[in-house]
Amino acid sequence: MKLLAAALLLTSLAALSLLLPWAPLHALFQNDAALAQLVLLELRLPRLLLALGYGAVLGLTGAALQALFANPLASPDITGASSGAALGAVTGGYWLGLTAPLALAGAGAAGGTIALALLFALAGRRPDNSTLLLSGLAISLAAGAATSLALALAPSPFAFYDAFAWLMGSLADRSLGQAAAALVPAALACVWLARRIRAYDQLALGEDVAASLGHNPARLRIETIVLSGIAVGACVSVCGAVGFVGLVAPVLARSWTRGHPGRALLPAALLGSLLLVAADLVTRLAPIGRTVPLGVITALFGTPTFIWLLLRMRWRLAA
Repeated sequence: MKLLAAALLLTSLAALSLLLPWAPLHALFQNDAALAQLVLLELRLPRLLLALGYGAVLGLTGAALQALFANPLASPDITGASSGAALGAVTGGYWLGLTAPLALAGAGAAGGTIALALLFALAGRRPDNSTLLLSGLAISLAAGAATSLALALAPSPFAFYDAFAWLMGSLADRSLGQAAAALVPAALACVWLARRIRAYDQLALGEDVAASLGHNPARLRIETIVLSGIAVGACVSVCGAVGFVGLVAPVLARSWTRGHPGRALLPAALLGSLLLVAADLVTRLAPIGRTVPLGVITALFGTPTFIWLLLRMRWRLAA
């Protein structure tokens, strides 16, 4: 945990310093407080806060969903939560006319929660890998198609092009107000989930064991689905869908916590923040002359991890 915290601190400092253009750096040395404040507080700080918060949300909710379904493949993007949240945000923003950041975050949270509820209804309490993947794929495809239809029929002819860049994931040009609208409800939901660390550990022993130790498995399932949907949906409504962080971070965290699903929640949150801050640094420093979408970077390092997980499960079944 200490090493993770130290690495996250160094990466965060790099995000604030290495991304500063030469003009604001010169302004800092010339005591031009107005320009320095503009760059640091209006451009860099919201971006860093969103990277830290969104990464922590993806890591923690991914760990909670993996503990709930007893499946290492469960994550916000694979279960359809991210796609449902995107559909909710697009519907709220382009059709219901929700322009306030908090209202848009609420629309995204509603979409993410509905998607997770549908997954639970389709896949059941303890789905196997194939059932989880197929159910999540069905929800993601349906939500993606509905999102495309909503954009195609949107009143504004430029809505599709604006939303496409947002759907690929981006932390650029976000304000402190937008960051607060996404991160405050997400933080409250994640804190509530973090209070259930012991319950997730005991749920892994079986529902009867968890119930005998004073936990309510049915209530825990509802809490995990609703709170994960709220947290992920609020962030997706501001930053777009970012894949694979919610899958990679919990898997790495569980390898350090000897397989205890509950104890992996907090390390997964730190790892998620670290991965997303580092990925955002790559998007800005990539030597191609333009900004790379954040979702592309996370997919590039997340896809090999996903394939490795599938191969490892196949080897275990064959052994």
